[in-house]
Amino acid sequence: MASSLGVHALGFIFFSKSPRYIKPRRAREIISKIPPFVQTVGVFVGEEKEKIREIAKFCNLNIIQLHYKESPKFCEELGLPVIKAFRMKDKDTLKILPEYKGKVKGFLLDTYKKGEPGGTGETFNWDLAIKAKDFGTPIILAGGLRPDNIKSAIETVRPYGLDVNSGVEKTPGIKDAKLIRELIDIWRKF
Repeated sequence: MASSLGVHALGFIFFSKSPRYIKPRRAREIISKIPPFVQTVGVFVGEEKEKIREIAKFCNLNIIQLHYKESPKFCEELGLPVIKAFRMKDKDTLKILPEYKGKVKGFLLDTYKKGEPGGTGETFNWDLAIKAKDFGTPIILAGGLRPDNIKSAIETVRPYGLDVNSGVEKTPGIKDAKLIRELIDIWRKF
């Protein structure tokens, strides 16, 4: 449904502790039905390189999104396009971004919440995202994005992309078609 509405990418969460976890076999089934030009993103948290490569190949993933303490070297050694997620706590978080420049395709900026790798459903100080754009790597804004704040997020940050999850769900892992349509209708106006 989301791909028929014009999204550019669909994410599949392979972190077993997430309520949005999907088994690789099920992800592969879904991915096989996705039309061309829609990118498939595998989301991993603290996974070993070989396991990431194995799942990426099995599922036919286009991009890997990493949400842990993966080093720039780790990202490069995967041999696949990588989006590196950063949990934005304060301006000191920005200091690590230059280490990844040229080693990843994009920075996904999410909300910092102690003990959680992401998916908090909460926004963060978007001034940090604006400053992160200065590093020249595409910014993907995440964290609590939903129909009632997406216009403000786009106008304020002007990110390369948006990562939307909990803001368009009925319950964790169950998307709400009405909310997805509403959000995409707002996004299309830009």
